[in-house]
Amino acid sequence: MKASKFTEAQKAFILKQGEEGTPVAEICRKA
Repeated sequence: MKASKFTEAQKAFILKQGEEGTPVAEICRKA
């Protein structure tokens, strides 16, 4: 498997945004 380009902190932040109701498309655009 290829290494992720995101750090653990970035992954946690992205998941937290998803839980808060931010649209997935919006999160992907910012990532």
